[in-house]
Amino acid sequence: MRQKTARGKYHPAAGSLLNQSQGLLRRFNLQPRKRLGQHFLIDEAVLKTIIEAAELTPTDVIIEIGPGLGILTRQLSQQAGQVIAIELDSQLAAILKRTLAPFSNVVIVNKDVLKTEPATLLKEQAAANSGYKVVANLPYYITSPVLRHFLEAQVKPQIMVVMVQEEVAETIVAAPGQMRLLSVSVQFYGKPRIISQVPAGCFYPMPEVDSALLRIDLYPQPALAVADRDGFFNLVRAGFSASRKQIANSLAQGLGLEKADVLSLLEQADIAQQRRAQTLTLDEWGRLWQVFSRGRDG
Repeated sequence: MRQKTARGKYHPAAGSLLNQSQGLLRRFNLQPRKRLGQHFLIDEAVLKTIIEAAELTPTDVIIEIGPGLGILTRQLSQQAGQVIAIELDSQLAAILKRTLAPFSNVVIVNKDVLKTEPATLLKEQAAANSGYKVVANLPYYITSPVLRHFLEAQVKPQIMVVMVQEEVAETIVAAPGQMRLLSVSVQFYGKPRIISQVPAGCFYPMPEVDSALLRIDLYPQPALAVADRDGFFNLVRAGFSASRKQIANSLAQGLGLEKADVLSLLEQADIAQQRRAQTLTLDEWGRLWQVFSRGRDG
């Protein structure tokens, strides 16, 4: 079977892994579950790119989210010290425990990642202390919640190498002028960069949109020294609540403040009232929060 790269066609490099994936599904009488966003990676070149981007070492502990048919899991296990693969689908988890049984450094966990603290997955205290890496082909529908779950975790990863929708990746790495709430939320905790674009034809079944491989290098401490992070992000969320409006109007509406009070806050933070939320830098959000929190607490 020879695949093509055009929209609606599988990638040329997908042949072997496509056949392997379809064979596994037939063998266990399974169908990909659309509700769980199951799109299995079938391109060997992309697999190689993921492994290279993760910069694996024999001592690395990897948390893989949504291992699916275990194709990426196998590759990870060959270069990392331990792979903890967390799979929500009970059927797939049971199959993975069988098919990956020969890989002694792989642990399959049948849980909802969003309801599981990373620290509970890292059973060895040494692993939690030395850090871990997240590597995943993420279901699109849980991308933002998963990123938030790990970025805000008490025990954070060193890096995250994740496959996400291309449009989402572009939002995450956006510069001032194109920033959104998700951009600020990720860049607060680490430095994101797009490793490569990944066409829809590299997955089975084929999604409707293209993807991108994203790497986030987490900072030892967040980019801004903010004691009340919930309060800070409430402010940012209010700023983006009506992103087409000027920041003064968005904040007044989102925070329930008088326009005159907001104008005073912006002046103290040296931010022009005509600006829009998407143009603010992370440092400017930090200045605005300092002024706002002083007024709130005073």
